[in-house]
Amino acid sequence: QVQLVESGGGLVQAGGSLRLSCAASGVTFGYYDMGWYRQTPGKEREFVAGLGGSPLSPHYADFVKGRFTISRDGAKNTMSLQLSSLKPEDTATYYCNAHPRYGGLDYWGKGSLVTVSS
Repeated sequence: QVQLVESGGGLVQAGGSLRLSCAASGVTFGYYDMGWYRQTPGKEREFVAGLGGSPLSPHYADFVKGRFTISRDGAKNTMSLQLSSLKPEDTATYYCNAHPRYGGLDYWGKGSLVTVSS
């Protein structure tokens, strides 16, 4: 059974940094493209960053390029998102996503709230 659990969210001042982690159980990274999405109340969930393809490569939304870095640790089955140079508009609930490469439904974590104060 796939389970994704995010951690590391919190309150940070603008310009600061945070590191989000996603503990993935029941997931073999080679069979999934992993990613981070975010959502604020009343808005659609939006793509932030992902790791996928062959060879494995990171992809970022334009609004986070140069500020966020996605990574994963296959030995620990975890994925991380380093958030730097945070802006108030980065305030959102961040979700871990596992997208099966060969068909099937996506899996989502419950989310981790990041609040950036001005």
